[in-house]
Amino acid sequence: MIEMSELKPRPPFLDDDSVDDESDLIQEDEFVDRSKFGRRRKRRSGKRRRLTLAVLPTLLTLGNGVCGLAAIAIAVSTGTLDWTPESKLFAAGLLIFGGMLFDALDGSAARLTGQASRFGAELDSLCDAVTFGVAPAVIVWRISDVLLQRLTWGIGVLFALCVLIRLARFNVETPEDDDHEGFEGLPSPAAAGTIAAFAIAIPDLADFAVGESYPEWIHSLAGIALDASHYVIPTLALVLAFLMVSRYEYPHVFAQLVRGRRAPHQIGQALFAVVGILLLHWVALPVVFCYFAFTSPIRSLLQRKQSPPGSSSTSSPSPSSAEGG
Repeated sequence: MIEMSELKPRPPFLDDDSVDDESDLIQEDEFVDRSKFGRRRKRRSGKRRRLTLAVLPTLLTLGNGVCGLAAIAIAVSTGTLDWTPESKLFAAGLLIFGGMLFDALDGSAARLTGQASRFGAELDSLCDAVTFGVAPAVIVWRISDVLLQRLTWGIGVLFALCVLIRLARFNVETPEDDDHEGFEGLPSPAAAGTIAAFAIAIPDLADFAVGESYPEWIHSLAGIALDASHYVIPTLALVLAFLMVSRYEYPHVFAQLVRGRRAPHQIGQALFAVVGILLLHWVALPVVFCYFAFTSPIRSLLQRKQSPPGSSSTSSPSPSSAEGG
């Protein structure tokens, strides 16, 4: 004769072959809290996979994030740091360059040691968002006191949002077997480095404008450049934001340098950069970064104009598998 308890439906969170003593307790008492039992059953069903970290690449990536946070803290400090505004922006720009160095090294360290992982890629993007998105936006907010504050705030926010879009698109579109040769769209470290280069160059421009050892024409040019920087840098941030989300192709300079692949014209460009830095000091940095940022789109536009009607001059994208490294 069939017992009445066997006619009761089994709990939905138990399989037919997993009935144990706890299920008998449910059959004896219908008022047992099944949701609590289900949570207990779920915790016993298996162990969660533990994440292991690659120490050296992770530390380098976190160093990038620390540089970005320090740059933001220095740029927004008022009474806590007794520096001139130019000195604060100079230090913030140097810290962004420090973040660029860490960003270039962490990807190379992960690949050389065979410790590349999805966790490292996600952590790298988060740190990039701070160092190359928020920190340059703060510099844009603090570097100009001529334009309306709401305008500079809007430009800084737009720049940071384009960095986020750039990083998200990069993570989604980059294949695992990429050849690490180039980027599609201006890399966020290069865009942030361009803003930081102008912040670093401002003290030297101020010295050129008032230094007694320089001729009068240098004083005049430096003074004009300082006055124009209040308008040029926010406008430049808008253009850089557009270039980051564009489809223009840019070379992966660091990867080419590491692999020893250098064309003759690249060696000549490097020599010009070195000579410019020796002559102009920090003022040469904005020139170098603007050259990198605008050469590819200008070349692409010229090729489109020179190509015959109906032909396509676009080439297939070749993004790198690591945004900065």
